Amino acid sequence: MPGPRDIDSAVPAFAALPGTRITLGDGREWAAVHQAGRLATNRVPVICVAGYTRNMTDYAQFVPLFQAQLRTDWPVVLVDLRGHGRSSDRRRADDYVATNDALDLAAVASAIGAETAIFVGQGQGGHAIMALAAQRPMLLAGAVLIDAGPVTSPPGLVRLRTNLAQLDQVHGTSGLVTMRRRILSTGYPGLSPEALDRLADHTHFLDRDRAVPLFDTALISRLAGMAFDDVLLPQWPLFDVLKGVPLMLLRTQLTDQLPEAVLEEMMRRRPDAVSLEIGGQGSPALLDHAEEVGAIADFVRRVARVGERAAKRA
Repeated sequence: MPGPRDIDSAVPAFAALPGTRITLGDGREWAAVHQAGRLATNRVPVICVAGYTRNMTDYAQFVPLFQAQLRTDWPVVLVDLRGHGRSSDRRRADDYVATNDALDLAAVASAIGAETAIFVGQGQGGHAIMALAAQRPMLLAGAVLIDAGPVTSPPGLVRLRTNLAQLDQVHGTSGLVTMRRRILSTGYPGLSPEALDRLADHTHFLDRDRAVPLFDTALISRLAGMAFDDVLLPQWPLFDVLKGVPLMLLRTQLTDQLPEAVLEEMMRRRPDAVSLEIGGQGSPALLDHAEEVGAIADFVRRVARVGERAAKRA
């Protein structure tokens, strides 16, 4: 039976994000959820999902900035899918696929009483949202995809695997701190060493002389046979399922997850989508500046207004 990682409220990354469990599957597994703001019938909730080995802490700075932009306690729900953060793990490594993640997102939405929601997904979280659109199209009031598209980039995943393998070989606090900063500095050249340390805490916490992952390491085992020059099957039909769903596409300038050519094709297929590049950083997007958070808030505001007008007509 899959169990929880040894994570408690003392882990710095989760200190400001008290969570609850939403039961999944046979009742012995769960997704961890943090809810901010007030759910109400006239407010479509924003449900945020993190990337491949990441968790809800990537949205910790986003929540207060987003609510400040809207000047309300707009409901924002941060979700750790199975295998991430404080959620339970899946039974088999092969079960870590976007279609299963989509089922869990639908279960979370049902548990909080949301008939529809705006979903925000980074990386693999965006893939789960596309799969959700195929399974439950009426659940999506809107979608925000950040460094996520229908074409998976093998170099980014291989680099992730390599970096984590190197980190696992380092022991001692000083060496771990140096290695974590080195890994992150290429994607965030403007961050101070202290800010890099805080970002590193999102996926690992330091326990004596080792870095303890905040994710199921089976996620990395699934990448064992991948090479830099692999060509993975594009999933354009899955992206096209979002037709008719209000869409926002964000790409970080230094990402290796979403090639510019893929984003251009996404925009060609969805010329109505809102598009924004986040300068000076890679994946995940930090979502800590007014420009990108304000743009997301404007998108949510417009989607909500469209929904209100449709409800009145009905």
